[in-house]
Amino acid sequence: MSKTVLVIAAHPDDEVLGCGGTMARHVDAGDAVHVCILAQGLASRGEASSAAFEQLRDDARRANAALGVASVWFGDFPDNQMDTVPLLSVIKEIESHIARLQPDIVYTHWCGDVNVDHRVVHEAVVCACRPLPGHSVERLLYFEVASSTEWQTPDSAPAFKPNWFTDISDNVDRKLIALAHYDSEMRDWPHPRSFRAVEHLARWRGATIGAEAAEAFVLGRQISRQK
Repeated sequence: MSKTVLVIAAHPDDEVLGCGGTMARHVDAGDAVHVCILAQGLASRGEASSAAFEQLRDDARRANAALGVASVWFGDFPDNQMDTVPLLSVIKEIESHIARLQPDIVYTHWCGDVNVDHRVVHEAVVCACRPLPGHSVERLLYFEVASSTEWQTPDSAPAFKPNWFTDISDNVDRKLIALAHYDSEMRDWPHPRSFRAVEHLARWRGATIGAEAAEAFVLGRQISRQK
């Protein structure tokens, strides 16, 4: 039976870095994948012109189209300043998309990332996905984002210890193709957000489970409901 999948990310490119191969695999399985990107993604770098914002959103649309995503929604929360916004405002935004889409599966950020927006989004998603009667979400998974998750120092926050892996051996190339649309966000090797590093990570995560490539997650909750 097909599923509805919702990926909730802080910035454009987080969704592909975190679970682009898994998104493509969901699409191949006949699932409907939707993406919500909550923050602007540029303002903290001084690139706040309307043309720059629209270009980044166009890049995001193309990247997600390459994966077969059904819809992409963009929010206007301040870039790298989401901790200045009342958490309730972020929760209510996320709740509105969950109510609209009724996803079975939600992917979002890990709580221990260096980037503050990632941490805020994680906390808001956990609240928005609390298992109230009639709530649609059955599976909640947290992804890693290169140049944020692995940059956290020991004991500063919970370490990312994956316990859920998705084999993306047939989809790793599509992930890299999607990231090519985010070329302005990518960096040169050996930066962890370089194409080479992203592929190395996928290959390493794959090798840890005996596959050619994989994406790693922490399972937040899995509910097996009676039908």
